[in-house]
Amino acid sequence: MSSSPHVVILGGGPCGLYAARVLSRIGVAVTLLEKGVTPGGLATSHKRGENWYDLGCHMLHEFDKEIYEDIMELMGAESIPVPLDAKIRWAGSFYRYPLQFQDMIKGIPFFTLVFYTLGLFAAQLRQSLVPWTPKNAEEALIQLYGGPLYKFFFKDFTHRYWGIHPRELSATFITTKMPRLSAVDVIKKALAKFGIKDKSINAVDSALHEETLHYSRTGAEAMPRVLAKAIEEKGGKVILEAEVSRIVTQEGRVTSVHYVKDGQEQELKCDECISTIPLPWLVQKTEPAPVAEVQLAAKELRFKPIAIYGLLVKKPKCIDGLYIYYRDRMFHRVGEPKNAGLIVKPEGHTVLIVETTCEIGDEKWRGTEDAKDRIFVDLELENICKKEDVVEVNLLHSETGYPVFMLGFEPHFEKVMKWVKSLPNLQSTGRQGGFKYPNMHSAMRMGATAAQAALKRIQ
Repeated sequence: MSSSPHVVILGGGPCGLYAARVLSRIGVAVTLLEKGVTPGGLATSHKRGENWYDLGCHMLHEFDKEIYEDIMELMGAESIPVPLDAKIRWAGSFYRYPLQFQDMIKGIPFFTLVFYTLGLFAAQLRQSLVPWTPKNAEEALIQLYGGPLYKFFFKDFTHRYWGIHPRELSATFITTKMPRLSAVDVIKKALAKFGIKDKSINAVDSALHEETLHYSRTGAEAMPRVLAKAIEEKGGKVILEAEVSRIVTQEGRVTSVHYVKDGQEQELKCDECISTIPLPWLVQKTEPAPVAEVQLAAKELRFKPIAIYGLLVKKPKCIDGLYIYYRDRMFHRVGEPKNAGLIVKPEGHTVLIVETTCEIGDEKWRGTEDAKDRIFVDLELENICKKEDVVEVNLLHSETGYPVFMLGFEPHFEKVMKWVKSLPNLQSTGRQGGFKYPNMHSAMRMGATAAQAALKRIQ
């Protein structure tokens, strides 16, 4: 180990940035490598023309007090508090998201509601009398919500969103990604009063119905920008447009990281390495290569690509809310960041963030005229905007948007993580490096935890 320990961080999303923030502010030498032109990874914006377009809807929650207060201090007047106003298009109407019980009662025909409730009742009774372990996501969803609600709400939406039938997804997916319907929770509590308690697996806790999010007038780019600035002010380095090319190990430790910038490969010696790049990439770039078993396991870890259509629209406003989820359209979510305070030029225009899942090279990924036309048709059917209202279409991508929890992925993941842990100065964490679904504050907490672990070893 060198006299001045050096930590290299791979990937400049919220996790990597906050790991660098924790280390740099106590004087540790840290270098962060980010392949993008701006810091932030998936949780940033890209400027096209005079406007910023987010790579999805990204806002900071207040749940982690320590991180929230730190970010607010860094952002200062750039931070805009925004009340949560999310909706879901369901059963022909708009509902607050997460779904609330009173909305279901008001919006769903009585006999339909009874049918869903009986299905939920049957599922809970079955689990209470004969507990069983679901084998896949389909069974997990039926266990949680009953057959009728699964067939109506989850089956087609999950299949369309992922391009994979729920039978081919792991039950782990439900416990880590699928938000829990608070409306269903109310019914479950009512059933519990009659002795029918919920012994099934748990889905992800939904966001609060009333909470404050934080945004900025230049979109999601502001938070990673101020974090990067704070890191550099404390002596750390943030190198953008730097593609990691090789991670070199010697005698069971990471000794250096190589990256390519401006066509030239450069080397960074390191005492600790925190990786937030996708796990398969970490395996592919390590030299000497891990054993074949680990390489094969890494190839089994899949990611779902995303294509974001950033639209400049000649309308002052398009939707009522921050973002709306859709179940049966070309897109799965539409956000209007102007409603959260984004400055849009010229006056009288707005920006829409139209999110789609896709496959690399398909029509949505390439942004073909046919794909755009189908999106325009769905936007018009939802009374959001017409094709003639759209002034610009800006296409943004990520080939590793979401980890995909395929049926049977767990042994492959465990095998790769066992290899990571065999290198005592290497950590792989965050959304893509940890193969998880954290929101921004959770990803930053993962970065802080990784930084503290590295700190213990180098002090």
